[in-house]
Amino acid sequence: MDYSSESLRLHGVWRGKIDYAPKMAITTRDELSVAYTPGVAAPCLAIQENPELSYSLTGRGNLVAVITDGSAVLGLGDIGPEAAMPVMEGKCVLFKAFGGVDAVPLCVRTQDVDEFVNTVALLAGSFGGINLEDISAPRCFEIERKLKARCDIPIFHDDQHGTAVVVLAAMLGALELTNRQLDTTRVVISGAGAAGIAILNLLQTRGLRDVILCDTRGAIYAGRDNLNPVKAEVAARTNPRNVRGTLADALVGADVFIGVSAPGTVTADMVRTMARDAILFPMANPVPEIMPDIALSAGAAIVGTGRSDFPNQINNVLAFPGIFRGALDVRARDITDAMKLAAADALHELAKPNLSPQYILPEAFDPRVGGAVASAVAAAAIDN
Repeated sequence: MDYSSESLRLHGVWRGKIDYAPKMAITTRDELSVAYTPGVAAPCLAIQENPELSYSLTGRGNLVAVITDGSAVLGLGDIGPEAAMPVMEGKCVLFKAFGGVDAVPLCVRTQDVDEFVNTVALLAGSFGGINLEDISAPRCFEIERKLKARCDIPIFHDDQHGTAVVVLAAMLGALELTNRQLDTTRVVISGAGAAGIAILNLLQTRGLRDVILCDTRGAIYAGRDNLNPVKAEVAARTNPRNVRGTLADALVGADVFIGVSAPGTVTADMVRTMARDAILFPMANPVPEIMPDIALSAGAAIVGTGRSDFPNQINNVLAFPGIFRGALDVRARDITDAMKLAAADALHELAKPNLSPQYILPEAFDPRVGGAVASAVAAAAIDN
């Protein structure tokens, strides 16, 4: 199938991928009077007296806003808010299909951090959670931080944290298969944007010690010039051997490569310099940093990509629907590191009985996934 042509055709047929339908019938005068005036005044006044009732007397408790400024959309880049709408609608479909969570797409016409934050914060009373989507780095870090400070509902940038959760789950399976421990494993991450830094942070929270983050100029290390504040902070807690040079230099002797960067940045020769039974997660979309067959022929033991046409798809849909389902179910005010770790562990436990080099994660359509992640996240939220 030509997915591009078929998608364009069907989007014209659908005229939007989500629909809105009432939960009640309005076919009589009494039904109208209960759903709207005069009866609706009663729940309004109840919520005025206790705003927390908005979670049980309206749809807010199961409603997430999927919000973008269109500045970093999939592999398309800064295409603007209107052009981002098909992706946001698609995300809303995934929320409903895989987590039973209602979601609304919102595309905001500003790339000013404070304007964006103020817009979202003022709308937060309508939702049970906010899923930030496709916002470029480093602005996304500041936006998330400021929104967390202003809002009393979960704020979650899926490009960062959903990716990190699924990568950690994949890592746990791959490390088990290759008899490695995270705290003694050497990892190289290519891509110092939102996803790369979030992956780094979560892996370090779990116990990773030896990790090098690379950007387009190569390895990031303390004292390197032209580092923005985010990269400078990263440099202070990574690259313990002070490796300098290119991505190729960083990969020498590494156990794991994680790519959230650009197509073709890793070669077979670079894989051959890595440790025996190397693990590679080249996740650039639609073309990965190295194709799986090339990596495997060069000696890699396990390869996972972001694509559905290869084994070991590392796909955020395994994480974000269940994470929000669990957070909403217990009315969590934040999605913490403990909740993210719990989500990754839940995914690993599902895959564990059938682990193989071609199966380190459950499949996206595994019906157990959403519930298992939601239960683990909810439990972690209550414990913390």
